[in-house]
Amino acid sequence: MALRASDRDTAFRHVVRLTDDRGIYEHAEGVHPRFDHGYCTDDNARLLIVAVRHTDANADAGVLARVAARFLLDGQVDGGLMHNRLSFERMWTDVPSWHDHWGRTMWAFGSAVSLSNDTELRNRCYEAFEIGQDVRTPFLRSLCFSVLGAAEILATEPHHAGAIAIMHDAATRFSALPKGDRMWPWPERRLAYANALIPEAMIACGVAIENPTLVTRGLLLLQWLVKHETSGDHLSVVGTGGCGPADVGPFFDQQPIEVAAIADAAKRAFRVTGHEYWNQVVELSVGWFLGNNDSGESMIDLVSGGGFDGLQLLGVNTNQGAESTLAMLATMQHRSSTWLV
Repeated sequence: MALRASDRDTAFRHVVRLTDDRGIYEHAEGVHPRFDHGYCTDDNARLLIVAVRHTDANADAGVLARVAARFLLDGQVDGGLMHNRLSFERMWTDVPSWHDHWGRTMWAFGSAVSLSNDTELRNRCYEAFEIGQDVRTPFLRSLCFSVLGAAEILATEPHHAGAIAIMHDAATRFSALPKGDRMWPWPERRLAYANALIPEAMIACGVAIENPTLVTRGLLLLQWLVKHETSGDHLSVVGTGGCGPADVGPFFDQQPIEVAAIADAAKRAFRVTGHEYWNQVVELSVGWFLGNNDSGESMIDLVSGGGFDGLQLLGVNTNQGAESTLAMLATMQHRSSTWLV
């Protein structure tokens, strides 16, 4: 059965349009779902996180959380690896793996355990987290997503052995990352995507295992990244091609997931430090979606409730897929869950 948008809250109205009883569709042409492109685990993990973060009483959020959780639970196989791609005919088309979608799923499971008021959903996600907790991915961003999931588990169960093990293994991995130099302290040769995830995971990991050196490194890297991706009074983030030390912006197409990662990381940094600077970074992220960006264009369609897929030099990519819409909603949730009218 199809979901219906609630009359009480319009924040999810485009998400509802993109979602059926199986999950959220990955792509859209304009506001219309691209059924032929099917579903992906990455976006259903994003959906579960955004839905359980929604603190206002809202029937849509509860239903969406259940749909997303069911998708993720179905995609998990024995041993904890995850499928990522499901066709419109509802057939998995890939081999289970530990790429980013696995890490995002672990984050989503942890978020559901920490934030959901739905006892059955919370219990099922707890069990699924424990199935996946012994997987160790070689991919840095996937690792970082799993750290955020472990942090959510530890928020409710501080002595959870599996989550603590993830943190200690991650700390070892983080300590082996290159430290660069003063001009380019970033642990990778190029900025890629969702870059703020890396310092956020360092901060979360350092807090969890009481490693102040790791917390400090994460905060300094995040501060450097924000400075690098700011131009004047607004964020000017990397485009789809990333950037290296010698590249000069602005870059295009700029992606909503990059801004959402900055907002998430800044909010965590504020909770850890209490420094008002980090709330100002959150406001920069919100402002980027509202039009305070390199092209002066709003990244939100206030009619549909969707988020545009990319900021371009002379406008926006008007497609409103799941990733961009959920990145926009996740960012706006740091300001208010009732922001959209």
